[in-house]
Amino acid sequence: MIDPLELKGKAEKAVLVGLITDEQDAEQAREYLDELEFLATTADIATLKRFTQRMAKPDGRSYIGSGKLEEVRQWMEAHGADCIIFDDELTPAQQRNLEKALGKPVLDRPRLILDIFARRARTAHAKKQVELAQYEYMLPRLTKLWTHLERQRGGTGTRGGAGEKEIETDRRLIRDRIALLKGQLKDIDKQMATQRGNRGKLVRVAVVGYTNVGKSTLMTVLSKSAVFAENKLFATLDTTVRKVVLGNLPFLLSDTVGFIRKLPHQLIESFKSTLDETREADLLLHVVDISHHNFEEQYETVKQTLNEIGAGDKPVIVIFNKIDAYRPAHHDPDDLAPKRVEQYTLEELKATWIARMTGEECIFISAADRTNIDGLRKLLYERVKALHIARYPYENDLLFKDEYLES
Repeated sequence: MIDPLELKGKAEKAVLVGLITDEQDAEQAREYLDELEFLATTADIATLKRFTQRMAKPDGRSYIGSGKLEEVRQWMEAHGADCIIFDDELTPAQQRNLEKALGKPVLDRPRLILDIFARRARTAHAKKQVELAQYEYMLPRLTKLWTHLERQRGGTGTRGGAGEKEIETDRRLIRDRIALLKGQLKDIDKQMATQRGNRGKLVRVAVVGYTNVGKSTLMTVLSKSAVFAENKLFATLDTTVRKVVLGNLPFLLSDTVGFIRKLPHQLIESFKSTLDETREADLLLHVVDISHHNFEEQYETVKQTLNEIGAGDKPVIVIFNKIDAYRPAHHDPDDLAPKRVEQYTLEELKATWIARMTGEECIFISAADRTNIDGLRKLLYERVKALHIARYPYENDLLFKDEYLES
């Protein structure tokens, strides 16, 4: 396999490929490729062109079929593309066939996300988590990654040559490394669990949401201390915990890695201890970027991921962020078709979502320009106060005021 990581430091140019299927229409395919392009940009890869193919299901050999593959190959050769990125996870066989046909590095969405995580990891803990996920992704693709070993095999049709033995050695070394990393992460998990236990009995609130929706900016506003934020996907991987005091009521506020569609299962497993902050929280703040044209699907993706990690039953406040950037799409009043979501005014969206919330509260803010932040603080104060009283019913009433007081 031609390793795309060898191209780091160069101005990489890529083509993107997605499928239109019975389960994914043309509009969804376009939106997913929009996100894939943003992922590529985050990884310092420039997108030259997009290709889509309409198929009932992915082709087992080449994902997009031989005819489309030849079209892509010719275009890449003519325009000097360095690599190709597919929006879905490829099987090892598909990846081998594609690289043989194209002679270029082939990435899929999970590999691209893993690469971004590797670039973003700063602490030893995050680096070990990413390394584990990379090795688990790599293991079933091992014979494709070490193509230089083909020259060392014993002969055509044989399985006992030096190359085969070296591949088995590499496979064993990777399994040993995976076992070592799992052991190290297990020890770190115990340490982090102890740290969480040592924080006392303060109410714990976790900020969750799709990647790049403004979670870190909101953390900075609420905690009044700087938290790293950047307009790129997965700007932060490590959990950030801050003690926050609203009025005279203290609680712990934590921010974790953002979610995304088709998040590699290897990452969910290796980031288990990071996600424990979400699982063990008393209250979740689900941040949604309402200015994003597809914010409803992002909302559902986060809800689904929360269910997958065992946090779907937590109390939630849904925070619709970036109202300052919301611009409704034009709607012709003579158009008989019903309005699309992106054509609603902000007031219509507020009414719609407030009505939709069942057992959850929602609030509309802008963390960037501080719009309605005091309203959020008051709502958060009341929810944390209720949790605190339920936990300590006999505490002194002097701890609380009748109304929220700005600290």
